[in-house]
Amino acid sequence: MSDQSKGRRSLWRAAVVLIIAACCYEAAARSGYFAPALMPKLSAVAQTFVVMLLDGTMIEHSVSTLYRVLFGFFLAVLVGLPIGILMARFRPVESFFLPLVSALMPIPSFALVPLFMLWFGIGNLTTILIVFYAATFPMMFNTWSGVRSVNPLWLRAAGAMGADENALFWKVIIPGASPFIITGLRQAFLRAWIAVVGAEMIAASDWGLGWVIFDAKEFLNTDVMLAALVVIGGIGFVFEKLVFGSLEKRTVQRWGMSRVAKG
Repeated sequence: MSDQSKGRRSLWRAAVVLIIAACCYEAAARSGYFAPALMPKLSAVAQTFVVMLLDGTMIEHSVSTLYRVLFGFFLAVLVGLPIGILMARFRPVESFFLPLVSALMPIPSFALVPLFMLWFGIGNLTTILIVFYAATFPMMFNTWSGVRSVNPLWLRAAGAMGADENALFWKVIIPGASPFIITGLRQAFLRAWIAVVGAEMIAASDWGLGWVIFDAKEFLNTDVMLAALVVIGGIGFVFEKLVFGSLEKRTVQRWGMSRVAKG
């Protein structure tokens, strides 16, 4: 089966799952168990989504949130990836950073929002720093785990064939650690989205999908809340399939470092 056929099959399966989930929601909305104001029908949510899309508000909120997510995520990769590699390669670096990772990683990013607001005020800076904090540790920890998990036999074999340190790093260590690094990217991006929505509910001024959800809650606009959630889920799905999925195919699967599921 070609890669194109596999891609279509994967999209078809995802579409079926989403349709089933939508049908379950619609059945619950029509059951009468919840008031229409609390659980609107999908038609009402779709109408609200189209209205917000046409008047531009949904696009502006989405762009604001994406800017904060991608900025903070990029900083997290820029910092977490090299530190994770250095932790795995040099014991003093590991001894310094590992206790910090172990102590700070369990702290929810949402718990730091009030503190960051006191330090940096309300707006983009606080939100981006919260995203950076949330995404850095998964990136760092997975990179560290991946580099440490590289088979020592590969390193000795490459060294015996005359590979220098530069070749060992790019030809053995990075490909060997790539499954963990890709997982770190995925987890960091997931944590970034969780963090940005929570931070926007408190620290954003007037723009962002998190702010939309929080503001809609105040006026019991459940359809607006659900429309914003659909956008968040849609953006996450697109990034998973088009960005991380493509990156995995061009690195991990191409290098033969993972097994592709059958069926």
